[in-house]
Amino acid sequence: MCVLHSSTLCFHGFSRSFHQLTICNSSNSSHNSTGLIPPLNQSVVALILGDGPESKLYPLTKRRSEAAIPIGARYRLIDIAISNCINSDITKIYTLTQTNSTSLNSHVSRAYSNIGVLGKEGFIDVLAACQSLENHCWFKGNVDMVRKWLWLLEKHPATEFLILPGHHLYFMDYRELIKTHRDSEADITVSVSSTYQINSSSSSYGFLILDNESRVLGFKEESSMDIGGRNMGIYVFKKNAMVKILKEYLPKANDFENEVIKGAISLGMKVQAHMFDGKWEDMNSIESFYHANMEINLIGQDFPIYTMPLCLPPTQISNANISQSMIGDGCIINIEVQNKQFDHRYEDVYC
Repeated sequence: MCVLHSSTLCFHGFSRSFHQLTICNSSNSSHNSTGLIPPLNQSVVALILGDGPESKLYPLTKRRSEAAIPIGARYRLIDIAISNCINSDITKIYTLTQTNSTSLNSHVSRAYSNIGVLGKEGFIDVLAACQSLENHCWFKGNVDMVRKWLWLLEKHPATEFLILPGHHLYFMDYRELIKTHRDSEADITVSVSSTYQINSSSSSYGFLILDNESRVLGFKEESSMDIGGRNMGIYVFKKNAMVKILKEYLPKANDFENEVIKGAISLGMKVQAHMFDGKWEDMNSIESFYHANMEINLIGQDFPIYTMPLCLPPTQISNANISQSMIGDGCIINIEVQNKQFDHRYEDVYC
């Protein structure tokens, strides 16, 4: 049960019983294949990355990872990346988790265990942080996390790996991204926001320098006239290129942008940019998360957003004056919800 308003963020606990787990979505629209050969449901494996121990969304991450944070009154942040995959005909999906992963793992396993739109060969599996006989250390970062699971990923007859952050808010057709990657014959393709704000601090990802053919030449920390856009942290790798980079070329790299992408450029590999002109929120601060909640519009979206049904009664509202709020199912509101200035006050999050 979730109530969001302009002065505080309040997520209240509730009890749930699940007699039958099905997927609910915000629309009934469907999309046809773009005709990519081989088709994406056979050739692409998506890796949705959990966050590490450092988080700019604390205290919302006190008991859960960023990707498991509720948004839009009934969704989790990871539902956005998963839904983008499903709507793009990418049905082989792994979620890789590191820190405070119990809530995220529980949500993914419950919400997507029997989803029919994945087809007979599709899946959404959790790859949790672990130790092995060969590796006694825990994961050291997102790159190391992928590296430690390469023994499993290499078994897939995939041609590309799609790397996705689990805590961003955006709606994207990944088929267009994959088409750019294949048409350019790139080793790596980086999704680039073309609608970034100059001198904006809303993202922790750097600015890219591109040539006339949108090939990535390098990075700059501050924007200038020769910069093509902001890196979104979304990458497509040729399977063989990713295996060689993580195993042979950069076996100690732990960060995709600062080590893997920059290292690939210095090695002479082809790194291509795919321009994305839609709205994208990095969610790297409490304030940006708050405003994303207040501004999110899931009504009439072309792509459905999938999540777990809560089986809650309708919200009851009485004697309340409500302004600039998003109210989920199962709430009882008997007090005034005032429109006060955002003041960074939050209650703990339970689910």
